[in-house]
Amino acid sequence: MLEALQRANAHATFFLCGEQVERESALVREIVAAGHTPAVHGYRHRNMLRLAPRTFVDDLERGIAAIEDAAGQRPALYRPPYGIFSYPGMVEVSARGLRSLLWSHWGHDWRAGRSPASIAAEVTEELEGGDVLLLHDADHYSEPGCWRGTVAALPAVVERIRARGLRPVAV
Repeated sequence: MLEALQRANAHATFFLCGEQVERESALVREIVAAGHTPAVHGYRHRNMLRLAPRTFVDDLERGIAAIEDAAGQRPALYRPPYGIFSYPGMVEVSARGLRSLLWSHWGHDWRAGRSPASIAAEVTEELEGGDVLLLHDADHYSEPGCWRGTVAALPAVVERIRARGLRPVAV
């Protein structure tokens, strides 16, 4: 993904899970060195509504700490796993100085077998300035190998963004 973004001269925001950051801290440093923005997706990829409030807070704080340790900077953005918020969770995210963010377009790229063309078409459909596109660069929490379709779709995604007179930027 980093190579594809570099070839496209594009930057992205990477919402990272702390447990993966701890396993691949060198990769997080590569993300930052390449000019991309690290953001928090929790420590583990768990549905906020299924967590007790204290468990959610612990998960969030562990995710923030892992990213801060690896990236050398505190994340400013939070995206909840599955895009599911709870009011108490939103309060806790805000209390830690994080801005919550969801997406306006996605490519359902966590499913194996999605073609690069279908991912690119879906994630850029009716694209407008300010839209937030959701793509995945790994398969830790999805179907094995699905990231390959995303990486292959990325050049077409960037091309479609630019064809609309827009620029791909990190949030």
